[in-house]
Amino acid sequence: MTLQIGDAAPDFELKDQNGNKVQLSSFKGNKNVVVLFIPFSFTGTCTGELCAIRDDLAAFQNDNVQVLAISCDSMHTQRIFAEQEGYKFPVLADFWPHGAAAKAYGIFNEDLGCAMRGTFIIDKEGIIRWTVVNGLGDARNNGDYKTAIAAL
Repeated sequence: MTLQIGDAAPDFELKDQNGNKVQLSSFKGNKNVVVLFIPFSFTGTCTGELCAIRDDLAAFQNDNVQVLAISCDSMHTQRIFAEQEGYKFPVLADFWPHGAAAKAYGIFNEDLGCAMRGTFIIDKEGIIRWTVVNGLGDARNNGDYKTAIAAL
């Protein structure tokens, strides 16, 4: 089952595209976090969503908020994906154990071996304050994120 607003966000520690470990709890008390699960790197909808964030990065990554994109692809795939698209935010590999973070958030698709298209906005205390889960091919609306972030 997907997590709900008001739930404590499950902690995770994943490698980013450069092999650096990123732990969700490291932002606690310091920044709100936008956690974006994408099904697969290099696919049209996922690339389009992350490029929209890249092109408006100050709204999603600044002194008050951090964006973390996550897919079940390997760190090496994430590195090439981030370099090719010019992403200046962490693109995390939920590769092994495969999908562990997506499973903790209740959005892992066992049949396809990928995360569903889920977003979780987590406040500075580690509590989920906004969430949406879309179908694999259904893009999310970045305007909704901005409204949720502004409400924190």
